[in-house]
Order: sequence, then structure tokens, then C-alpha cells
Amino acid sequence: MRRTALAVLCLAAVSAAGLTGCQSGQDKADSKPKEPFAGLTGGEIADRAMKATTGASSLRMTGDIADDASDGTIRIDMALDKKGECAGTLSLDGQGKADLIKTGATVYMKYDEAFLRAQSKGESKADTDAAVAMLAGKWTRMSAKGQDAKDIAGFCDLGSVLSGADDVRSDATRGKTSTVAGTPAIVLHEKDGKDRYTLYVATEGEPYLLKVDGGSAKDAVRLTFSDYDRPVPAKKPAGKILDLDALGG
Repeated sequence: MRRTALAVLCLAAVSAAGLTGCQSGQDKADSKPKEPFAGLTGGEIADRAMKATTGASSLRMTGDIADDASDGTIRIDMALDKKGECAGTLSLDGQGKADLIKTGATVYMKYDEAFLRAQSKGESKADTDAAVAMLAGKWTRMSAKGQDAKDIAGFCDLGSVLSGADDVRSDATRGKTSTVAGTPAIVLHEKDGKDRYTLYVATEGEPYLLKVDGGSAKDAVRLTFSDYDRPVPAKKPAGKILDLDALGG
């Protein structure tokens, strides 16, 4: 599951969900409760699951993931699609937040003061104050093809984020049924060495991945997935926008 988790986020994320309806072949007139994914093992559910998630045109990811680069935790709430559009927010260790929008060939970002100060550690007070005065609360823009925006633009592409996630053979085991935000789900348990993961897969409609928790204390993942195949609200911000490419040029 570790490789799947890393595949889903660019920064470090996750994936798994279902391929077909969970009650295929069952008698609709049967009044007895239907067993979700009857006859399938946990691994078969998870393997089919990834195909549904990777087949989605868009989704929304919300939660926390470990950031190896900073040894911190990235908090994310982002909608993204296979056209490379995205919109949402992110923060590192809960220190302020940055709003992110990518639409077309442009990346737009807006940082609050707490985020800028947290990311300016090691800089002089004068430089930090200057950055805050120039950027805090203001929308900026960069070319998605520019060096500074390439990684961000890549993260916004759902196809790239999910690349390879449907080619993982799972050994997950079945657990109990549950709900995630009101949606019925089946719980799967998966392990990778000492790391343990709990996956929640929808049992109504397309059995998409709804939630994943687990990993290790150093490499934890807690994410929910929603808004499958819904349009991403990625629009150019209104008002004045600071052109960072022009400032750097």
C-alpha cells in the first residue's frame, strides 16, 4: 500500500477504490440484506477499487500526509482533474495556509501572513517583513511551465498523480462495514512491512475509495476522497494579480 500511497499525491499520497457495482448479479427483489462485494476477497476489492479511482475524471482530496522533505505534515484540501485543473488550499504543520488554483497554463497562489512567515525561517526579519508586505493576502500568478511552478502544476494533474496506482496487487483483508460522510462503505485492512493501512470503499454506486488512514508515525496518511467526476472550480481569481514571472525576470 505504501507505493500506492506515494503514487496518489506527488508530494506523497494514496489510492484504492472499486471497478464495478458492488451488488452485481444479485436479485434486486431479495429482501435480505446484501453483502457488499459478495464472494470477493479484500485484495480483489482493493485491486478492482484502484481501477475505478484511476478511471475518475476528477476528485477531491482532503486530509493530512507526511512530507518527507520537511519532516512535517501537509494539510490539503484540493479538487483536481485529468485536464490539469485544480483548486484548493494547503498548509504545512498547520502554520498558515496557501490557496492554489491552476487553470489553463497559469498557476495562481495566495498566501496568508502566517504561511509566509513559517516558510521564511532562516531569512532576515527585514526580508521576511518585505515578503509579507508584498505577498500576504494577494493573488499571484506564474506560468505553469516555469521552473518554480512545474511541481505544483504536476500535482494538479490527476492523471499524473494517479499514474501507476491501478497496477498494484493488494493483499488487503476484509473488515466490517462502516460509513464515511454518510456513504456506506466496507473497511479493508492492508499492511506493508510494519506499516498498516485502513481503507474505506463505497458499497453503493461506483465503489470509489472514500478514506484511507495509516502508515507509520513518521509517514502517516489520513485522507478522504470525494466529489468524484464533479467539475473542478478552477477559475482565474478576480481583482488585481501580482505577476511573479515578471518580478523574477
